[in-house]
Amino acid sequence: MHASRRTRETKVELTLNLDGEGRHKVQTPVGFLTHMVETLAKHGRFDLELYAEGDVEVSHHHTVEDVGITLGMAFLQALGDKKGINRYGYAIVPMDEALVMASVDISGRPLFFYEDMNLRGKITQFDFELIWEFFKGFALESRSTLHIRVITGRILHHVAEACFKAFALSLRQAVALSGEDIPSTKGAI
Repeated sequence: MHASRRTRETKVELTLNLDGEGRHKVQTPVGFLTHMVETLAKHGRFDLELYAEGDVEVSHHHTVEDVGITLGMAFLQALGDKKGINRYGYAIVPMDEALVMASVDISGRPLFFYEDMNLRGKITQFDFELIWEFFKGFALESRSTLHIRVITGRILHHVAEACFKAFALSLRQAVALSGEDIPSTKGAI
């Protein structure tokens, strides 16, 4: 599935295969974002090619948010009518001292809930709180309900990486095929 987003602030192009092996080629002007998107592809076992440009001289904010939005758009398109998917997925992931829970419902109802213990700071030049923008963009554009909760953690790199790994594993579980019907008593998601 191909998706793109172009604004005066960013340009994002990506190709996504949900039934992949975790192969990835990611290029963004934000090194930590590149690392996290590669982590997402690898642990979610999604094949992903992503190229992003952005006004990083202003802030990393627009680029991080628009990559999340574009990825959400691609997931929504790739899932089509959602027949046969699990719909729900969850994971609790440790990364050294960090422990993060992620849970997703590919519900057609876009909601995002996030708790990070009010951790703030930088990972190299990356503002830690921007991971909230990435996941919010994804949840709203993919029309999913997404919960991410930092249970414990101190080192921002570990916390962020645990967030992306837990998200990847929960998403992989949710999009996996387990039947032939739409997983809803309503008959539609």
